[in-house]
Amino acid sequence: MQLARSGGLLISAALLASTAALAQDPPPQPEQTTAIAERESVTTDDFMVAAAHPLATQAGYDVLAAGGTAADAAVAVQTMLGLVEPQSSGLGGGAFLLYWDAETGELTTYDAREKAPLAADETYWLDENGEPLEFMQAVVGGRSAGVPGTPMLLEVLHGDHGTMEWAELLQPAIDTAEEGFTVTQRLADSVADAEGLDTFVQTAEYFLPGGEPIAEGSTLSNPEYAETLQLFAEQGAAPFYTGEIAEDIVAALNTNINPGILTMEDFAAYEVVKRDPVCMDYRGYEVCGMGPPSSGAYTVGQILGLLEPFDLASMEDGVEFRHLFAEASRLAFADRGMYLADSDFVDIPTGYLDDAYLQERSALIDPETSMGTAAAGTPPGWDEALLAPDIERPRAGTSHFVIIDSAGNAISATTTIESGFGSRVMARGFLLNNELTDFSFAPEADGMPVANRVEPGKRPRSSMAPTIVFENDEPVLLTGSPGGAAIIHYTALSLISILDWDMDPQQAIDLPHVTNLNGRTNIEEGEGAEDLASGLEALGHEVNITNLNSGLHVIEITDDGLVGAADKRREGAVMGE
Repeated sequence: MQLARSGGLLISAALLASTAALAQDPPPQPEQTTAIAERESVTTDDFMVAAAHPLATQAGYDVLAAGGTAADAAVAVQTMLGLVEPQSSGLGGGAFLLYWDAETGELTTYDAREKAPLAADETYWLDENGEPLEFMQAVVGGRSAGVPGTPMLLEVLHGDHGTMEWAELLQPAIDTAEEGFTVTQRLADSVADAEGLDTFVQTAEYFLPGGEPIAEGSTLSNPEYAETLQLFAEQGAAPFYTGEIAEDIVAALNTNINPGILTMEDFAAYEVVKRDPVCMDYRGYEVCGMGPPSSGAYTVGQILGLLEPFDLASMEDGVEFRHLFAEASRLAFADRGMYLADSDFVDIPTGYLDDAYLQERSALIDPETSMGTAAAGTPPGWDEALLAPDIERPRAGTSHFVIIDSAGNAISATTTIESGFGSRVMARGFLLNNELTDFSFAPEADGMPVANRVEPGKRPRSSMAPTIVFENDEPVLLTGSPGGAAIIHYTALSLISILDWDMDPQQAIDLPHVTNLNGRTNIEEGEGAEDLASGLEALGHEVNITNLNSGLHVIEITDDGLVGAADKRREGAVMGE
């Protein structure tokens, strides 16, 4: 069944070609962005969706045009993303989602983060000598997978806020999986560059047919994924947690190397949790996001709070601002590494975003020189228990989408299987996550426990930062990005550039990135990178020019309508009417 589609489609200037053509010719990676046409923000009146692949955006658009809610559209978007962007998210992963109900004026945050096995303990990532495993040694195989949350999230979200028939929302992805889709440059390049895709037979047969990576422009179908979605359409999420799909996942994770220990009991015990949003006052706006187990809202909030004493609006985007941004990031990541983890297991200091505390920490920023590695502070409400800081490892992967429907309901969602291609294990036509590598591999340091250590049934800390900004209790901005720990920087920069510098969403997304995880300062390669690096080095930064491949999707709600944009570094699209 195809969804009805109305006229009045608006799409960005860089996306004037047909959806099929876009799928064959996606934007290149950051080092090639000078070769692509500049994008412009899209303005519509009624509804809008922005997602990481044109076919996913189209699926969401069709639902909204047929009168569906943002929740309905999210089901169509996510199930399509799991097919056409399988390396980033899908039914074998998890997500964090913010939902604004325009009628009730309520913001709900959904925690669909994966969970560790009940049989896991803090030695989970230690070798026979008690030493932490190397990262890729841990990634490939069933041991890195947690219980997926995305299938249950979609069912719960639709039950709470959906109005269209459930099965109808899955049909676009079913049809595309059966008929096939055009392999984009980004997917083809990701497959060619990925490590370990040849380790397991099912994964190799799908992504490396005949022993060769799938080619850009080829047609890829996934009948097994279509069958899985058909069962999902008929029975909901139950088969993923107590039925045949869960059984097949458990069996698939029993790999010949690095086997998993998840059981059917782990799947049956899984729940999506509705948590209180974490909100931060910033220059008259209320910036809201996802609390633990995500570190996103707390860390984005700290960066904003640490920078609020500085007159950013009067600054140009140059060495002065980027220095301040990197220094604020150092301080925020120092606290993140010390205190943030699954709040069902760890008490988060009550004053983490306290104004006085952030002003005290902000005073440590010297506009003339870098502080180097920052020490964690002591937020108000900390019980003085001793903890050791975690070490952050940069990662790639994940996807983000934003949706506003004609009634004003809004979604900002970040969804993932963790690293690109997750654990490299496939079951029922989709990849399974490697989310458990988001835990600290070392459970303690200097005799003190690490907050983000592995524990039974715990959710690993995340950097995902889906965000909705409010002014006078009404939403005015939706933003978020993939990108591992750099998600936090990408999201924070989009907020500053729109709220402080009054940029439109596309201008904000197009700004080059600078990140700092409390170590060296990473600068996005491209025009001006060398000059910025020299300026920051003069202030004492150790710098590294590198590929910082964000995937921001942004919708701003203005008096003139909805203004949306997609990141030119990836292949996303914006549609609405």
